[in-house]
Amino acid sequence: MREGQLAGIDGDQWALVGKVPGLRCDAPQMQEGNGCQTTLILAHGAGAPMDSPFMQQMAARLVAQGVAVVRFEFPYMAQRRQGGTRRPPNPQKALLECWREVHAQVRPLVTGRLAIGGKSMGGRMASLLADELGADALVCLGYPFYAVGKADKPRTEHLAMLGTRSLIVQGERDALGNRQAVDAYALSPAIELCWLQAADHDLKPLKASGCTHDGHLQQAAQRVAAFLKA
Repeated sequence: MREGQLAGIDGDQWALVGKVPGLRCDAPQMQEGNGCQTTLILAHGAGAPMDSPFMQQMAARLVAQGVAVVRFEFPYMAQRRQGGTRRPPNPQKALLECWREVHAQVRPLVTGRLAIGGKSMGGRMASLLADELGADALVCLGYPFYAVGKADKPRTEHLAMLGTRSLIVQGERDALGNRQAVDAYALSPAIELCWLQAADHDLKPLKASGCTHDGHLQQAAQRVAAFLKA
C-alpha cells in the first residue's frame, strides 16, 4: 500500500472516476465521512463485453460487499459495440497498452486500495502487468491457464514469479484450467487459489453437484471482497 493512500475514496472523488470516458463505475452507498476503501478495475473476457450477464452480476455482488468496481472495454470490444461487427481480440501488445491507459486514468482518482483483474483473458492481461503497475492486489475469475486441450502447454511462466498479492477463483472442471492440471503447476506463493466445486470456466456447476451458479457467484464475490479488504 502506498503511503498516504489509506483513506477511502469519497463520493466527490468517485464522481470524477465516473466522468472518465469509456469507464463504467459502480460504487457502494457511501456515508458521509466513510468513503469506499477498496476499488477493483475489472476487465472482461475475450468473447463478452463489460456489461455481459457475468460482469453485471459480479459487479453488483462485489458492490454489495463494499467493493467499488470500475469496468472498461478493450478496443476490439468497444469497436464491436459501435459497429455491431464481431471482432477478434486485439494483439496482446494492444490489450496491455489499454490496461496501462485505464490504470493511469483511475489511479490518481482513487485514494484507497486499487486492485486490478478480470474475467478470463481480462484477468490474464492484468496478471502480466500487476507487478509493473504496482497494483495493490490482483483478482482473476476463471483464469485461462492453457488453451482448450493443451494442459501440457500452460501459460504460467510469469505466474511463477508474480510478486503481487493475487487471488484466482477457478472452477474445478474449467476447460482452460482444471484442478488436476493446475495443481501440478509451479505458481508464486503470492497466489491464492479458490476452487469452486464442479464449476466450469464461467463458474457454472454441474447440476448433479447440488451447487448453483448464483451460489458460486456469491461465493466468489464474498471471497474476492474478503481478500481485497484483508
